[in-house]
Amino acid sequence: MHVKNLTPLGKPYHEFNIKKSILDDMSPAPLHPDSPEEEPENTTTHSEDFDGYESYTSKDNDGEFQRDTLYIDDRILSTVDHPTPQKDGRTLWPVEPGRYRLIAARACPWAHRAVITRRLKGLEDAISLGLAGPTHDWRSWTFDLDPGKVDPALGIPRLRDAYLKRFPNYPRGITVPAIVEIASGKVITNDYPSMVPDLNDQWSAYERPGAPDLYPLELRKDIDTLTKFMFTEINNGVYRCGFAGTQKAYDAAYDRLFSALDIIEKRLSSQRYLVGRHITLADIYLYTTLIRFDAVYHGHFKCNRNKITEMPMIWGYLRDLFQTPGFGDTTDFHEIKQHYYITHADINPNQIVPNGPDVAQFFTEHHREAFDGTPFREGVSLPTPLSYSERLKNPVPGQAHTPHS
Repeated sequence: MHVKNLTPLGKPYHEFNIKKSILDDMSPAPLHPDSPEEEPENTTTHSEDFDGYESYTSKDNDGEFQRDTLYIDDRILSTVDHPTPQKDGRTLWPVEPGRYRLIAARACPWAHRAVITRRLKGLEDAISLGLAGPTHDWRSWTFDLDPGKVDPALGIPRLRDAYLKRFPNYPRGITVPAIVEIASGKVITNDYPSMVPDLNDQWSAYERPGAPDLYPLELRKDIDTLTKFMFTEINNGVYRCGFAGTQKAYDAAYDRLFSALDIIEKRLSSQRYLVGRHITLADIYLYTTLIRFDAVYHGHFKCNRNKITEMPMIWGYLRDLFQTPGFGDTTDFHEIKQHYYITHADINPNQIVPNGPDVAQFFTEHHREAFDGTPFREGVSLPTPLSYSERLKNPVPGQAHTPHS
């Protein structure tokens, strides 16, 4: 088995050589660009959302949450026609429609990225979708919402079974998203940082005619720069707040998070989308955090300086995306809240799931069309209506399963 250690996510974004010309001087005040943070010693890492009900709070001296960043970094590429082992221990797998199953969970923001991308690209017939339920025990995500509580294509009750079938002594968290080979029942990859761009790039022969390019070559440098910033400061920033083990760690995480959100608020005051005139992977990556913010992160993770609904530019932007096919119709607020408030028993020991917020507010006018840009380029085709098996199990009134122009 080969696993990849990604760039340490506890490090501040200035270590990614982000250019001021692109991000408008994105250094939050608490960070000094000449004093990179050091990784705390004796750090306990956690693959949040995936290992069950055990304590998620870091046990290092500074109390800072450290995300487990080791993944199975095999890739599925259009440039190979059979499984091809590499010198570094990875295996490259061929693009082949019907061969693989994407396993996700409505609850998980990282898996939600892959679900949105697959839908926008129209890959439903090429890569099937399996959905784990919102809660799990210490062993694994489970398919408890499927008939017989087993995945209908893989015939397994737990995602863990697919991991152990390939790696009997797999030592890491059982994470989603994961891609599983249907015939063998073995996990292929759970490396979502490469999985999502590969869904855009590698499956073009099988995508819906007229599907959008979510990762245009001319914008990749800017997209990569921005998504690295958002990953450390926002996507992972909410978890640093929620799983902080000390007041000091929480205070620092809180300041970094809202400094970054202020930068995004300013950025969206002059443009409809994050990079360029149309939706890109950058928007998908931010959406999956923003859509969970008021429902979960504001209270559950103590990210409570303000709600997203109180940041006018971001709030309009979020509604704009929610009302775009592929975004709102893949967002299940019920499962999102069930997951966080039930699974994180350390934070919410009574496991009471809140009723709010009112989802009806996401259907109000966003007025983002006043800015330059459109959701997709001219001539791009919209996603087709969701199949019955992929429709939300808990839609709210108005959360349609058909394209919204």
